[in-house]
Amino acid sequence: MLKQWQKRQPRKFIPTEDIFSNIHAGDRIFISTGCGEPQYLVSQLVAYVEAHPKAFFDAEVLQVWTMGVAPYTDEKLKHNFRHNSFFISHHTRDAVNRGKADYTPIFLSDLPALFRRRQVPVDVALIQTSLPDSRGYLSLGISVDIVKAALENASMIVAQVNRNMPCVHGDGFIHIDEVDYLVPYDEPLLEYSPGRVDPEIACKIGLYVSRIIEDGDTIQVGYGNVPNAILSSLRDKKHLGIHTDLLSDGLLELMNSGVVDNSRKTINRGKTIASYCMGSQSSYELINDHPKIELKEIDYTNNPLLVAQHENMVAINSALEVDLTGQATAESIGTLFYSGIGGQAGFIRGAAMAPGGKTILALQSTTRDGSTSRIVPLLQEGAGVTLTRGDIQYVVTEYGQAYLHGKNIRERAMSLIAIAHPKFRSWLIEEAKKLSLIYKDQAFIPGKKGEYPEHLETYRTTKSGLSIFLRPVKISDETMLKDFFYSLSDKSLYQRFLTIRRHMPHEELQKQFVVIDYTKEMIILAVKKYLGHEVITGVAQYCINGSALSAEASIVVRDDFQKMGIGFELLSYLVYVAQKQGLHLFQANVMPGNHAVLRLIEKLNLETEKKWDGDTFCINIFLT
Repeated sequence: MLKQWQKRQPRKFIPTEDIFSNIHAGDRIFISTGCGEPQYLVSQLVAYVEAHPKAFFDAEVLQVWTMGVAPYTDEKLKHNFRHNSFFISHHTRDAVNRGKADYTPIFLSDLPALFRRRQVPVDVALIQTSLPDSRGYLSLGISVDIVKAALENASMIVAQVNRNMPCVHGDGFIHIDEVDYLVPYDEPLLEYSPGRVDPEIACKIGLYVSRIIEDGDTIQVGYGNVPNAILSSLRDKKHLGIHTDLLSDGLLELMNSGVVDNSRKTINRGKTIASYCMGSQSSYELINDHPKIELKEIDYTNNPLLVAQHENMVAINSALEVDLTGQATAESIGTLFYSGIGGQAGFIRGAAMAPGGKTILALQSTTRDGSTSRIVPLLQEGAGVTLTRGDIQYVVTEYGQAYLHGKNIRERAMSLIAIAHPKFRSWLIEEAKKLSLIYKDQAFIPGKKGEYPEHLETYRTTKSGLSIFLRPVKISDETMLKDFFYSLSDKSLYQRFLTIRRHMPHEELQKQFVVIDYTKEMIILAVKKYLGHEVITGVAQYCINGSALSAEASIVVRDDFQKMGIGFELLSYLVYVAQKQGLHLFQANVMPGNHAVLRLIEKLNLETEKKWDGDTFCINIFLT
């Protein structure tokens, strides 16, 4: 088919040397994005300049993402080329930070408009396409994103026609008549493999993310090793949809396994929608002529107003650092330009506006070598704020999830410290105190004694059918516990504390209920989860006595959740935890009118011993 077109329009099929002779000094040369980069054309362009060093000067090379080599950043070609990147890759990072290349910070969704308004004119576009069909249509294949807009506004289009480029449905078609020159050259497409994440860490982060995502959600998954690595944790989900910018191997695997069927999407139902694909050769083969996959222009996929129209939209992205106030950077490390603004802000803001939408920032708690915390007191000086304090809902690390939306600075800081790496928590506490982000007297127990026992988290369904989450108390639970205690009636308070408590100050809350030595005591919370927040419905506690074999135990259930079976599940689980700890005996003081707790103890079917001391029943519960 290509030979037929070559016979019809031979002037389009001329040597690259003749093609590049049309480039003039100061021209802007656009190159396709990421794995869609026409490697042969780029190498031939550089070879042409090396052979004709005075052919042109000061040409500006425009590109979103340089996945291949970037020879035009070479020092010896500095008078011929100046690279201008809209998203920095490892191939151009050094040149940008040495001032040898430029970086234009911009939302990717805004780029097509720059071309159309000719604020950034395109003189030459170097692209890569599939073979033409019988009608003369070429497919841009894996890279539509901003390429289509660049072509529509380019003065000269040069296409490398590569039989390895898939033909992909969507916006990425261009007719041979619109192309000035075609260069047939077959070569393997560039492949993209995110950096590896420790499998155990990825599994833990994925577990927390999977708890947020529900069957039928539509997801966007951004660039980075962590977002891609956690996708395998979604294999038990059903009827997920995809509306994203980057189509990755992980997302395509979810399609292959049937997890993604797009059957519940609000827009483009039945279709996976993306803007570009970066992955393995097998992924490129999969999307070739796939009727349920469409690649569209990036001002469509990343438009927050369109994203917001998807019910139950979930945006999953990552960051380089998150500070204790809830700011995040995904583009720079201090003054070092690292990547770019990209598309995550548009998706996060769109998902936040969507009915039932959620936003997730997933990241490893430390750098890869473990030497530096990614949760920091403040972003480094010079860092670009990619996401503001108002943008982020969930932050997830391998140590848990923190929900920030609607929380004050103190609550945010404590929530983020709770999911930081344990070895950095003491430092974060002290720095937060210095910055007056948290209470000046905030207590903290370092080491194993104060390390949250994540393995004790569990779900239960009560006899009334109520689903509850049972977990140990966290250092970030103070506000929730305050709300819980102030919600109790005078009767419930009296039965729990054997006195009427009108005041539950911060000092007492953190000392008795929040900051605990898990090796000497345990507080289990019964939590009811709502969209984005939790409500404590019951609290069970034991404190080990001096013998280390017995403990004083207590339990209280919020009044409006009583008689639902929460108390039994809570007390039963507290007994289980104590038995695992090696305890032999619970001791409890119960008011004679507290029939609910007396019945709960009977239902445990454990040996008990009850004595009356004149005011309360002193009950021994034998755990062995």
